[in-house]
Parts: sequence; C-alpha cells; structure tokens
Amino acid sequence: MIGKFMLSADTPQETLDWGKLKWMSSPPATGAGQLTVIEVSLAPGHGHNFHKHPDQEEVIYCVAGEVEQWLGKEKRVMGPGDSVFIGADVVHATFNIGDHEATLLAILGPCVGDMGYEIEDVADKVPWNGLR
Repeated sequence: MIGKFMLSADTPQETLDWGKLKWMSSPPATGAGQLTVIEVSLAPGHGHNFHKHPDQEEVIYCVAGEVEQWLGKEKRVMGPGDSVFIGADVVHATFNIGDHEATLLAILGPCVGDMGYEIEDVADKVPWNGLR
C-alpha cells in the first residue's frame, strides 16, 4: 500500500467519558504499521488521566486550548504550538484547564496490537492517584 487519504467525514471516531478520539491513522483505518495518529478533543474540566504505553513512544501536540500536561511527576501548561515527547513506558496525563474544548494531536509509534495502540491505566496507583 502506498498510503490512504483520510477525509474528515470518513475518519473513524470514538466518544469516551473524558473526550473524543478521531483515528487519523491506525492499522484498521489505514493499514499503518508504524504510526498511530489520533486527534483528541477534551471538554473543559476533563482529561486523559494517568496512563502509559509500555511499548510505544508518543508525541502530543497542542492544536487548540490550554492543557495541564504531566510527564512523569512533572507538569507544564501547554497551549497551541506546544508539544511533549513521551518515551515508551513513561506515565503521563493530560487535563483541559481552559474554558473551551482543547484539541490535541497524539502520535504514537510503532503500532501495537489490533488498533495500533496499547494503554495501561495507572490513575488509581501510588503516586499517580495523589498528584492532582
């Protein structure tokens, strides 16, 4: 395969309790093997709580809004144009601290599993459950 156009109307979407995901590149959507790319929308006051991707690196790029981004136990406020690189198996979290929806681009590689994405939730474990 040489690639695939992903028009907005045809891009698979998923709604979760903390936001919306738009699967721009994943093995089922594009046949990708190395990159999973997700547009993430976070409603005000919501976020993707502490988690990690054991075998994947990730870049999160802030497109719009203001988020509290955690990288391990360090946090920073990110706005449009800011990004963070997250190594494999590093705990991180993202919370929308603005008054409007925040939009992020999450890029993970390589693809792992059927969806191209693996996640281990650690939000209920020490020390992550006491940081926020």
